[in-house]
Amino acid sequence: MDVIIDFHSEEAIYVQLCNQIIFGIATNKYHEGDILPSVRQLAEEIGINMHTVNKAYATLKREGFVQLDRRKGAVIKVDADKLRVLDNMRKEFGVVVARGICNGVTRREAHELIDELYNEFEVQEFEEM
Repeated sequence: MDVIIDFHSEEAIYVQLCNQIIFGIATNKYHEGDILPSVRQLAEEIGINMHTVNKAYATLKREGFVQLDRRKGAVIKVDADKLRVLDNMRKEFGVVVARGICNGVTRREAHELIDELYNEFEVQEFEEM
């Protein structure tokens, strides 16, 4: 599994791991039903504590990106609850937009940034095919 952890980042390692798996799903690097490495295997591969990987998998499960199966381990299972996802996006974007406003980011610049991000994911998705 291609995971790059920035050990100098202020962002928690489990959050970095979660975000990379979510980006992988968004760009079709990982698909519904794909089995992620075991907690022990991924921890050894990255060089981090098993509890950190376990916390990342538990977070991904709670957020609806994986299903934990006793036999298979962590399996990509995207929760199609769009209303819940939109509600979470609203909460997260709210803070990001407020920070942007405080720093002089215009509505147009914010829209351009979101369009750019969506385009990047779409380009990566087509490159994977």
